[in-house]
Amino acid sequence: MPETLSTSSSDPRADQYVIGVDYGTLSGRAVVVRVRDGRELGSAVHEYPHAVVTDSLPEDTAGAESNGHASRLPGEWALQVPNDYREVLRRAVPAAVADAGIDPAAVVGIATDFTACTMVPVKADGTPLNELPGFATRPHAYVKLWRHHAAQGQADRINKLAADRGEDWLPRYGGLISSEWEFAKGLQLLEEDPEAYAAMDHWVEAADWIVWQLCGRYVRNACTAGYKGIYQDGRYPSEDFLAALNPDFKDFVSSKLEHTFGRLGDAAGTLTAEAAAWTGLPEGIAVAVGNVDAHVTAPAAKAVDSGQLVAIMGTSTCHVMNGTELREVPGMCGAVDGGIVPGLWGYEAGQSGVGDIFGWFTKYGVPPEYHQAARDAGLGIHEYLTELASRQAIGEHGLIALDWHSGNRSVLVDHELSGIVVGQTLATRPEDTYRALLEATAFGTRTIVDAFRDAGVPVKEFIVAGGLLKNKLLMQIYADATGLQLSTIGSEQGPALGSAIHAAVAAGAYADIREAAAAMGAEPGEVYTPIPENVAAYDELFQEYKVLHDYFGRGSNDVMHRLKAIQRKAARTDLPGTGNPPAPAVEVSA
Repeated sequence: MPETLSTSSSDPRADQYVIGVDYGTLSGRAVVVRVRDGRELGSAVHEYPHAVVTDSLPEDTAGAESNGHASRLPGEWALQVPNDYREVLRRAVPAAVADAGIDPAAVVGIATDFTACTMVPVKADGTPLNELPGFATRPHAYVKLWRHHAAQGQADRINKLAADRGEDWLPRYGGLISSEWEFAKGLQLLEEDPEAYAAMDHWVEAADWIVWQLCGRYVRNACTAGYKGIYQDGRYPSEDFLAALNPDFKDFVSSKLEHTFGRLGDAAGTLTAEAAAWTGLPEGIAVAVGNVDAHVTAPAAKAVDSGQLVAIMGTSTCHVMNGTELREVPGMCGAVDGGIVPGLWGYEAGQSGVGDIFGWFTKYGVPPEYHQAARDAGLGIHEYLTELASRQAIGEHGLIALDWHSGNRSVLVDHELSGIVVGQTLATRPEDTYRALLEATAFGTRTIVDAFRDAGVPVKEFIVAGGLLKNKLLMQIYADATGLQLSTIGSEQGPALGSAIHAAVAAGAYADIREAAAAMGAEPGEVYTPIPENVAAYDELFQEYKVLHDYFGRGSNDVMHRLKAIQRKAARTDLPGTGNPPAPAVEVSA
């Protein structure tokens, strides 16, 4: 039953609530939070009906092909359907308010966070291209999800040109721009479907598009502009640079990207009548400027000071941290002035695959008898494998894995890389490989921590948020592999709580993000202390990880790149504008 809430306090914030909506890779989650103290009172989740589109365009949006089969997408594509995001507002928000048992009239603000870099091509009024007549069968008309990695070729050209020209913004990103980001994806759109590019009026981060849907105003958030849009020191890359990439790309910034900025914590506008009808919330309440799921989590964890590294662990992991000085950290996703909180340099790094890797392995690498044994034990397959893996001594499985199944975001910034497991024998069991994959992601995080330290950005505290913090074995492995004491955020809804904190600031309930975080942020959850003998054992294994990391990732052996090229040559698609020619017709005699 919903809690009966006291209304006796003279503080008006005691009777005020805000909504935080966290848009993840597979679902959107809404949380109702009390403004006075950050207490989470109700929540609801809406799974995206179309999830992640990787194989073929959904027939209910694109229509079935004439032969009765949907056309296949090339590899490394990851799209989404924008209306799935609207459905989160229509379904999850009212359900969360009902779960909280509050009067919707007491809600004073709403804020959203999103995966990034997730891009939506839209018309001037915000309509996504895929919703226009004639565009539903064009892959480039859909949302390009953060893990759309098909623009690696464009990213490589951006990086080479920027390095050759000595562009001063390149060091802010550790020397490399990712294929996940705005410019690489935009250039891919231009070069593979120029008609769709020409029809597009704005190339919009989903974080800003969903705010546009709520308040009717397009306001570009400063966070994604800095980290994903190469916006540094008040400017984007020059027209001269863009023209050197492709003459038709010269006016990309001025014609497709550039727009009014909003500071984090400010109000982008107020809730429209249409969005009020969707959500059941009062028209006219504050709608906060958009933000990224990882970055909003730092205030939720009360990590608003320098040296506090927050790892948001889910399908991927994003690492964010504040620093007092600007440093060039190799392979980072960016250093942005005020990118997390005003007054500090916000650093971002990340791993493109974490929970996705574990999920992939349990789906394709675990035999049926293990799934049955898990059911018999009343456990999920992840819990069952974790229990088996926890019985092993460190190194007992004899394996080392590279966590690159979705490419490498930091520190190599190369999505042509792929996963590998070394040491498998006929005696290797699923729990062995599962544990090796857990450890590989921990070694990936240690690589990032070491890069920060080596560049003069010390990591003083390690905080974990996100769905994976429930796995106690994984958390202890991370503490032991990094040698850092690890604390978990005392909320299962870190990003949504962080968005709610921004909503409270946008509504004027607090003066700034720091003040709101102090009042509304979650207290620490569980703490994991490194075990000295485990640290020593993982140090030995990490040296082997580094050998493989550099051998396959730094040019000693480019076999992973060559395999990708062979794969692309062998693959065929009959979808127009995907950079891959259709397979030739084959005549078959009766």
